[in-house]
Amino acid sequence: MKKIVSIWCASILSLVAQVDPWDLPPLRYSDTESTDRLAQLAEQWQRDPSSLRGKSDLARLQEILRQLRVPQESQILVFSKTSKQNSLIHPGNPRALFFSMDCYVGYVPGGAVEVILQDPRLGPVFYLIDWNRSRQEPMVERDTSDCLSCHGTGRTENVPGMLVRSVYPEENGQPLFEHGSELVMHDTPIAKRWGGYYVTGSIALPHFGNRTYSAKKAPEAKLVAWKNLQGRVPTELYPCDTSDIVALLVLEHQCHAHNLMTAARMNYERSCYLARSIAPDDDPDLGSSGRVADQAAQRIVDWFLFRGEASLGAEGVEGSEDFSRAFSAMVPQARSGDSLADFQSNTRLFKNRCSYMIYSEAFRALPEGVRRRVIERLRKVFENAKADDAYADIKASERRRVLHILRDTGVW
Repeated sequence: MKKIVSIWCASILSLVAQVDPWDLPPLRYSDTESTDRLAQLAEQWQRDPSSLRGKSDLARLQEILRQLRVPQESQILVFSKTSKQNSLIHPGNPRALFFSMDCYVGYVPGGAVEVILQDPRLGPVFYLIDWNRSRQEPMVERDTSDCLSCHGTGRTENVPGMLVRSVYPEENGQPLFEHGSELVMHDTPIAKRWGGYYVTGSIALPHFGNRTYSAKKAPEAKLVAWKNLQGRVPTELYPCDTSDIVALLVLEHQCHAHNLMTAARMNYERSCYLARSIAPDDDPDLGSSGRVADQAAQRIVDWFLFRGEASLGAEGVEGSEDFSRAFSAMVPQARSGDSLADFQSNTRLFKNRCSYMIYSEAFRALPEGVRRRVIERLRKVFENAKADDAYADIKASERRRVLHILRDTGVW
């Protein structure tokens, strides 16, 4: 009898090991219907195809961005073949990325539109928008498999998420992986960033953007400054003629912030589910679930406060004013006019070091047990005028300013 039970348990464990953790209860990511904005728009477009206007691919893209509330000024161009649509991507036909606080859109001229959107229950949901050209209506397909082969690994905290990679592409855009690659976040040195990306704007530090590479020669970071991409790519196929350096810096912070919050929610909910299955009458927060929440909250706070942020150099960065205006419009302002979207653009990215992602749908969707711990830790930092804690580089004047912003904008 013991042998039969042992075999049965081993079979169950083997079956569970083959299932992605986000597809286990209580979330059941792949089997749960999404209710995000694109899911709602897809139903609307199906009922009335004319509600998605635009005769050209570019016009349709711009309408999708408008309806998803994603600013086209956030445009970033990637020419490395590191996407679902690699056959279309090369330095002369780069993939455009656009983003808001809760949505990411990818577009390649001649191809489909890719979307990652924050769902209130599921977190990031992946879509492909293609066109049935005979009927002139969009086809929206949710992806729970192919995208997650890259967007659901250790690079994304082992949950469905986003990533920014620096690679070394040759002339056709194919990455030379023998030279390696770099996962890019806000703590990655500039000298390791942006391989495979076009970068417009200026920074006085060398990087790997705007160039292709050879298998015969080791890549070297160089100082490259382009104002725009006119004459380098067919800019008439894109909403903007830039691939803004400040937008890139914001994206690199934001993607990991999203991943940390998604992992916090999924891991905490899974832990609570397991704890209640063993001891239904106990409070999960008093056991292992509380420890999961504590650890997740601390990692989120460290990231929100830009701990370890890489230096932008003594001269800082200069990017597109159009992006700065569009980005600032997404983030609430205090009565003083101060905002968590205010750029410093000199040595560091933001003037006020508390992430604007505290206003995101992902933060609002955090379980109360995690969100409460994040708020408690942030209050200790910003209500401590002496700056004698682990964030001593955030001086008293900045702490007071951030505290006023958070209070005025209703965070607490």
